[in-house]
Amino acid sequence: MKTIAFFNNKGGVGKTSLVYHLAWMFADRGIKTLAVDLDPQANLTSMFLKEERLEELWPDGEHPNTVYGAIRPILKGVGDIANPHIEKITEKLGLIPGDLGLSRFEDKLSDAWPRCQLSDESAFRTMTAFHRLVQHGTDQGAELILIDVGPNLGAINRSALIASDQVCLPLAPDLFSLQGLKNLGPTLNEWREVWKALLEKAPADVPMPKGTMQPIGYIVMQYSISNSRPVKAYKRWLDKIPQTYRESVLTEDAGSNIHAVDDPYMLALLKHYRSLMPMAMEANKPIFFLKSADGAIGSHQEAVSSCYMDFKKLAGKIAANAGIAFS
Repeated sequence: MKTIAFFNNKGGVGKTSLVYHLAWMFADRGIKTLAVDLDPQANLTSMFLKEERLEELWPDGEHPNTVYGAIRPILKGVGDIANPHIEKITEKLGLIPGDLGLSRFEDKLSDAWPRCQLSDESAFRTMTAFHRLVQHGTDQGAELILIDVGPNLGAINRSALIASDQVCLPLAPDLFSLQGLKNLGPTLNEWREVWKALLEKAPADVPMPKGTMQPIGYIVMQYSISNSRPVKAYKRWLDKIPQTYRESVLTEDAGSNIHAVDDPYMLALLKHYRSLMPMAMEANKPIFFLKSADGAIGSHQEAVSSCYMDFKKLAGKIAANAGIAFS
């Protein structure tokens, strides 16, 4: 089993849509997949589920069948996590639903981080709550767990990343993503190193995640094309990504200039499917499963087929990095 977090401290790069489509693709190729929504905005959950089901999951009062319901005993100081509810999407695809209430966990996690230095068992249990959520998915037979997190460098994301074996970075080819990468990379490396030191102080009887957070590459999202090539304005920023990724995330000497299209760390350069995304959301399915009955007719059908091949190729690369058989 591998746990992969999709992380970027800049919003609006298509991260949640990416996780949603990859989860469907992996499941479609026979890999038992669990999507975990650890973004307090819960956008991934709203993509998977219809409004009627969301109303059932988010009633007035307690939300026992969401991630917030699972961590609530820790938040209240009355026990460890509850067994998380897994929403069955298909036979091969499950979801641990998100919740806007998860934002209340931020302060608790912020307080726990320094107390781990004192070998405080309750602090370690708080910091590793998401790890145990993920392990429950493993108990249910998931081969691959995809974690969606919010666009920030806060305590919730730190705890989510600690629970991750690997990290994939969705980016946009613009100045904001490059600046974000320069902040994200050092923070990710700091979290990894600090957690490695904290593990020496962890209680022996509490299962701990390794917190490897191995960067497996980046995905460039939503670029405009002209004659099948990125327009000049985007290409300028696109070709700055390989050097910034190496220097900021991998802490390597970038060496000579590398064009993004030749960079082995770039897992995919995904097109913006424009009008197909609203159509997919209306149909409550990924773009690559749209049919003529959903409105995907004419040139849209070609785009649907292209989308399937794009995500199949990307999923194959991610599976190879995770050591999971994919066909």
